[in-house]
Amino acid sequence: MTKDEIILKIKSLYNPLNIKGMARFGINSENTFGVSMPVLRTIARENRKNHTLALELWETGIHEAKILAALIDNPKEVTEEQMEHWVLGFDSWDVCDQCCMNLFDKTQFSYEKAFQWSKRKEEFVKRAGFVIMASLAIHDKKAEDKKLEEFLTVIEREAYDERNFVKKAVNWALRQIGKRNFFLNNSALLTAERILKQDSKSARWIAKDAIKELSGDKISDLLKRRLKV
Repeated sequence: MTKDEIILKIKSLYNPLNIKGMARFGINSENTFGVSMPVLRTIARENRKNHTLALELWETGIHEAKILAALIDNPKEVTEEQMEHWVLGFDSWDVCDQCCMNLFDKTQFSYEKAFQWSKRKEEFVKRAGFVIMASLAIHDKKAEDKKLEEFLTVIEREAYDERNFVKKAVNWALRQIGKRNFFLNNSALLTAERILKQDSKSARWIAKDAIKELSGDKISDLLKRRLKV
């Protein structure tokens, strides 16, 4: 499909009820047509690894087109300049998360950008850094523990940030690293204990929520099963 054909398809699926529902979940309803993720994934399957089309879709500024761009782009062709351009176009948490979890975490710049963006002031740029950390903990099966453990220092450093979309991503990254294996679980719990002592409402929420999950029987059983695989 061409860019114009995809945009026509998106516009034909305009759903105002979905847009209202998205808004209730904090998703930016501006320039949005209310097309569901299952439909977008279906369109994406027909246009896999099309870097040129992804760039064209992103530049339309349409909410669903941006998500599609992340779903169909080829991570091997993504440049650092493209990532810096796209991250500044994040205007909603779902666009941020879809780009980071479906594309950015698979690029050669993923670890570098996770560290760089975690220090940025822009809310969605900073969120992107921590979403990439969470995603790498899930998807990068070959990553050594030490490589992921380095993220914990950054998580501890930024736990003070009270902004909703940032603190939730910091918490997410901490929990996902702690679910990787017993070594990282212990490291994440120690990090959470230190965060808990910070004089910050956000830090205390991040730490308490992570400790509750990572020290529970459900995660312990999960990690035991992974040892047997």
